[in-house]
Amino acid sequence: MSAVTQEAEGRLVVLEIPAEGKPGAPPPEKVLEGNPTFRTFAGYKSPDGTLHAGQWEATPGTWRIAYTRWEWMRLHSGRCVIRDEAGNEWRLGPGDVFVIEPGFRGTWQVLETMRKDYVIRP
Repeated sequence: MSAVTQEAEGRLVVLEIPAEGKPGAPPPEKVLEGNPTFRTFAGYKSPDGTLHAGQWEATPGTWRIAYTRWEWMRLHSGRCVIRDEAGNEWRLGPGDVFVIEPGFRGTWQVLETMRKDYVIRP
């Protein structure tokens, strides 16, 4: 079954997560520890390009984050720690579901290679 690509209102889109993810990494100036790498498995982009959904995988390391968009996430595997600038800490693992809102600043630390579902919108 393939994802629907037509532009129409009121549609259902079945996501096809690609077997191979697009490689990436945080910018070197944001890395605080380790050599983290990413793979993004993009499964959906809205016709207007503002909403994205798929899966994302990251290897161990710590980097600074500053969110400008809203993101919903559900962890499938691995463990991570997200800290805000005030020092609050969230330890997350398989099954955890959370949202990071625009304006959030802090660090993302991957303890064990992790994979998550994501939905990103402005």
